[in-house]
Amino acid sequence: MKLCRFDDDQLGLIQGESVLNVSQALVVLPSLNWPYPHGDQLIANLDAVMAVIKDIRDTAPAKPLSEVKLLSLVANPMNIVGAPINYQKHIDESNVDDGIVSQRPITNIWDWGMFLKSNSSLVGASEGVALRFVENRNDHEVELAVIIGKAGTNITAENALDHVAGYAIGLDMTTRGKELQSFRKSSDSYSVLGPWMVTKDEIEDPNSLDLNISVNGEERQSSNTDQLVYNVQQCIEYTTTRYTVYPGDIIMTGTPEGVGPVEPGDIMTAEIEKIGKMEVAVRAA
Repeated sequence: MKLCRFDDDQLGLIQGESVLNVSQALVVLPSLNWPYPHGDQLIANLDAVMAVIKDIRDTAPAKPLSEVKLLSLVANPMNIVGAPINYQKHIDESNVDDGIVSQRPITNIWDWGMFLKSNSSLVGASEGVALRFVENRNDHEVELAVIIGKAGTNITAENALDHVAGYAIGLDMTTRGKELQSFRKSSDSYSVLGPWMVTKDEIEDPNSLDLNISVNGEERQSSNTDQLVYNVQQCIEYTTTRYTVYPGDIIMTGTPEGVGPVEPGDIMTAEIEKIGKMEVAVRAA
């Protein structure tokens, strides 16, 4: 299934160029009291929600996809995790472009570790990116985003996909500078997730997907997830050596070569094979 959150927090099922409003399926979500459990409750109860969707989709009202505002399907992640320098050609370009990484040796992902982004940075495709510090360089970074479906820690690579709910396109927007990654990458709207989530049963191998991004029609990045230094399973394993992951957590698996700056007024078009395509507008904050 391709599931989205749209307009005023409606749950949608993508069918071709239409969105079916399947919000009725949310009735199966549990009523909760404080202290609330960790994780996004839609993703935590995804199997039950999908079972209802299968029963109601034939009679669900439809709306043209072009007329809806697409938000992040995940509303309440505990963690947004980033994988730095996880494509060799991006490591290579970072070593020759001082504008990408300032005053820090470029080595390998296992030396740098994963990093966290603020949950308040999360937006959907239709919300766009609001650039801060426009006097600095602000770069696009297109990535395969993995959405965790089941909590776990010290997860092995061989069991990692058992903990996945689905996949989406991620944009890890980045202000360049000497500050730590978590600070520079956590401005509001600097984590874009969209245009929807494709459930994991529809993607047999997440480590063999074409991905690309263009800005105003000019291609900037184009690669395949088979070029990841740490593949999807290894990213989950590496992350959970330190963190417990919860349903709805997002792991952005790293960006390939070709990162570059964007300015207010630009339109970014990102695409990942078997997931889809999204247009994201850039504006000043």
